[in-house]
Amino acid sequence: MQKESNGKIKWYILSFMTFSTLWSFGNVSNGYMYFNGTQVIFSWVLMFVLYFIPYALMVGELGSAFKNEGGGVTSWIKGTSTAKIAYFAGWTYWAVHVSYIASKGSGGLKALSWMVFGNAETYDSFPTIAIQLATLAVFLIFCWVASRGLNPLKKLAAIAGSSMFVMSLLYILMMFAAPAINPNGGYLPIDLSPDKLVPNIDFTYITNLSILVFAVGGIEKISPYVNKTDGNPAREFPKSIIFTVVMVLVCALLGTVAMGMMFDPAEVNANFNSYVANGSYWAFQKLGNYYGVGNLLMVIYAACNAIGQFSTLVVSIDAPLRMLLGDENARQFVPKGLLKQNDKGAYINGIKMVVVLSGSIILAQIVVPGAAAVLTQLNKLNSVCMPLRYIWVFVAYILLKKAGDRFGQEYKFTKGKVLGIVLGAWCLFVTLACCVFGMYSEDPFTMILNVVTPVVLIALGFILPEIRKIQDKKEAEQA
Repeated sequence: MQKESNGKIKWYILSFMTFSTLWSFGNVSNGYMYFNGTQVIFSWVLMFVLYFIPYALMVGELGSAFKNEGGGVTSWIKGTSTAKIAYFAGWTYWAVHVSYIASKGSGGLKALSWMVFGNAETYDSFPTIAIQLATLAVFLIFCWVASRGLNPLKKLAAIAGSSMFVMSLLYILMMFAAPAINPNGGYLPIDLSPDKLVPNIDFTYITNLSILVFAVGGIEKISPYVNKTDGNPAREFPKSIIFTVVMVLVCALLGTVAMGMMFDPAEVNANFNSYVANGSYWAFQKLGNYYGVGNLLMVIYAACNAIGQFSTLVVSIDAPLRMLLGDENARQFVPKGLLKQNDKGAYINGIKMVVVLSGSIILAQIVVPGAAAVLTQLNKLNSVCMPLRYIWVFVAYILLKKAGDRFGQEYKFTKGKVLGIVLGAWCLFVTLACCVFGMYSEDPFTMILNVVTPVVLIALGFILPEIRKIQDKKEAEQA
């Protein structure tokens, strides 16, 4: 990481750091598939202006207010409310990873299949029960790895993330250059007139907005750097954030146009599950054909994705669990059995809880007709569950603004108390509404899974402190 000699980070360096952690080609692909091709351009602009920009700048103010705290959202909630509420914030951050973990094995196997077979049909033709049992086996292997305190893929997670980021930019650059290099590539004409870009805002459109919220979330990860910007944080940090937003928006728009040169939205809608599961691989496969290198670009992308999926799997099993159970504020609300560590320092009973919860999702999908449908279902389930953790960012911001100037933050997104609370409430409402509407599906089983998963996880978060209370009471009576 490039820093100045005084330990400060230039605003543009912070922008690139933020950009590389936020954005990937999967965001472009999902937006294109779920929002009728280039019509997603309208939705991207709307999401950035009304949600992502205020969200990012709120994170900046929270990071500035709690510059000496290392716990992120949990620390923000603890600082503005109580340890009990901070526990719920920490629990939510951990709980949403349950569905995320369940999806990583499937995503990794899909990537390996593309590397080996070079097509979508082979993997999608396997019986769902075989795919899910293989996914469960992969999941259990990585749970064992985490239980032994071994994280051989942990360092690869950062490398894979950077590689996917580079591949996203490479796709855009190469796709726009392709017509000049290969004029007869068979590109589709694109109509970017305003009347063609405005989507049909119906119930289906609303239920898919969770996909975009999921895509732009997670910027709170850079909050520790707010007061490390070179110069005045009140000026340099928002400059960095705005530049990041511009970069992400440009990549979203140019990536969408590039995909529009490849894929007909009518064809996508007619084979929706296949395109959601395979669209990114087809994109790099076509790109390779335009440049006369066959499947080379697709294989490189698939390899990066496979490493990324599997490394993220092991990190997601281990890191969020350690953050939850290792936090002193949270430990007092968690049953003592979950705090047990083995000789390797792993929370062994916590990992068993991950096995039960994520394993249940994997096994439940045995009844889903087709491997492509499984990946589509997991994609939507993640868009429902993962944004729930962002809710606590906005709760923390509302509480911060209610506290006035008590925390002495150097950077302020809003100087007015009322305006800050209104904007925090707006983003909170958008997040919660998109998650709730995202649960809807015409397929009954998918809708049940989308509703039951977050409900069970939230309920479990309330049940565990009650169990701990009973344990503490028994110990007090026996003393």
